[in-house]
Parts: sequence; structure tokens; C-alpha cells
Amino acid sequence: MNILQRQIGWGLLVAFIVFVMITISFTLSFPISSFSELWERELMDIPFILFVPSISLAIGLLFGVVSGFYWKKQFQSINQMLHEIEEGRTIDVKEEGMFDDMEEIFGRGKKIQRQIAEQAKLSQKLANEKAEDQENRIQEIISQERNRLARELHDSVSQQLFAASMLMSAINETNQPSNEREAKQLQMVEAMIHQSQLEMRALLLHLRPVALKGKSLQEGIEELLIELSQKVTMNINWKVEDFPLDKGVEDHLFRILQESVSNTLRHSKANELEVLLIQRDDFIILRVVDDGVGFDQEESKAGSYGMQNMYERAVEIGGTLKIVSVKNKGTRLEVKVPIMEKKGEVND
Repeated sequence: MNILQRQIGWGLLVAFIVFVMITISFTLSFPISSFSELWERELMDIPFILFVPSISLAIGLLFGVVSGFYWKKQFQSINQMLHEIEEGRTIDVKEEGMFDDMEEIFGRGKKIQRQIAEQAKLSQKLANEKAEDQENRIQEIISQERNRLARELHDSVSQQLFAASMLMSAINETNQPSNEREAKQLQMVEAMIHQSQLEMRALLLHLRPVALKGKSLQEGIEELLIELSQKVTMNINWKVEDFPLDKGVEDHLFRILQESVSNTLRHSKANELEVLLIQRDDFIILRVVDDGVGFDQEESKAGSYGMQNMYERAVEIGGTLKIVSVKNKGTRLEVKVPIMEKKGEVND
């Protein structure tokens, strides 16, 4: 039974009570000797016995229907309020015309909603902190593992490749092969070992930590290039100007340089490498130029994760990255990052 049906039932009870009260009042005011007189006496030209029940029934039904619709509307408002709380939406129910008790119910509903919202914010904050903490731990573990792999590769495989390269060079210089085919094969082996050394050095560059470990970008670049020039036969030149940079910009530029130098070692077959870091016209410019074999830029964009990674890093610091490569003439990479003025440093 819904609220409307229940209130109509109460309306019928009210009709009966009204009928009884009117009948008792009428008989006390106008005593009758027999019930037949109720048919004879009239109200508004209608026999009393018909008028009073009809009026009582009409009053009862009117009371039941009006009160039924009223309470149905109130309960619908409560149901809407609970539904909005369940869905996590803000309560948007008008409280005009409500009893004090109903207003108190809605006040408690809003209080519950605020408490749920605060709990949701707290839960999200805890989840974010947990995710960030877990991400930091994972990054720390990855960094430690990268360092361990770099050390092991440098102490084992890299040293063995160096020894094999020296041995093949000595064989080619001291022993004269009996035929031209054998000489070409030995030269091919030596070239393969040399290329493997370059691949290994490029891999070690990738395994370096992304962070500069307390060094400035200029210090990190010079340390990287000095170490590299001691291990490869490539002629490496650099010009690095000293100027302050934000830590985030430094890390991204250093990582772009690592990726670029790694690609040069692995693919360019270059004899010379030039690195430039300067500040000109409110821009930071990082330029890497080699005289290698070059590559097809369209094919590289479509299939190179490293190239895409460099573009994304440049965009993340608000810069642009341009690459110009000509086959058999070399490749030029240039990153330009605008210098952003900080608050408090703008001249009046």
C-alpha cells in the first residue's frame, strides 16, 4: 500500500468521524422522536440522511487525497535526497513549505553528504600518496638496478670487447693473411667488434641515471663528453656556457643529450661530434651535430621510440626540437627552450 492509498483510508475514517459528530450534534440540537424524521428533515433541500453522509464522505476523501499527495511529495523529496547522496551529487531539493521535522531531515542529509565528501577526499588523498610513494620506490629500485647493470656490463662485457678489439688489431697488423678473402674476413670481424663496442657504450649511456645527482647541466655534459672522448675514437668538441637553469629543464635537456649521443654512437658512423649549449635571445639552445651517414627522418619518426621520447621531453619543458639529417652528410639536432621569468624577477 502506497502513501496515497493509506491517506485515502485515513480520509474514510475522518469521513466516518465527521458523520458521527454531525449526526450527534444535530440530534442534540434538534431532538427527534424516530429515525424516520431524518428522511423528512432537509438541509439545502436534501434529506438529512443523504446530505450528512455525502458531505462527510466528500470531506474525508478530500482530506485523504490532499494529504496523500502532500506526503507523497515529501517522501519523494526525501527519496530524491537519498538518491543524490548515493550518487555522490550535491543535494538540490527545495525545502520551502516543509515542516520543521522535514527540514531537520534534510539538514541531516546534507551533513551526511558533507561527511561522505570529506571521506572521499581523504580516501583519494591517501590513494594518491600511496601511489606516489610506490612510484618513488619503484623508480629508486629501477635506478639502483640500472646502476648495477651498467657496472657489471662495463666490468665484464665492455672490457672483453675491448680486449677482443685489441687482439684483432694486433692480428691484422702482425699476421699477413694468405689470401685476400681471409684478410677481408678478419677486417669484418674487427669492424663488428668495434661496432659492438659502440653499441655497448650507447647502452651504458641509456643505463645512466636520468638525474644529474647534484651536478649542474653544464657539469653533467662536460663529464659525459670527457668520459666518452676517452673511450671512442670519434673527435668530440663542445661549447657549454654557464648559466642557471631549473632542475626540471636540466634533467630533460641532459636526457635528450644522452639519447642523441647514444643514437650517434649506434647508427651514425660519424668521425666528429659537436655539442653546443648556449643562451641566446631569451632561449636556451642545445645543439648536437655529427658528420655521419644521416637517416630518413620520415622513417625514423614512424619507428623510433627514442626519437619520439626526445620530442616529448622537449614539449614537456615548453621547448621545440628540430632535426635535420642529410644522407652521407650528417645530422643536426637542436632544442630551443624559452627562458621563463619568475615572479619577483620582472623589472619594474
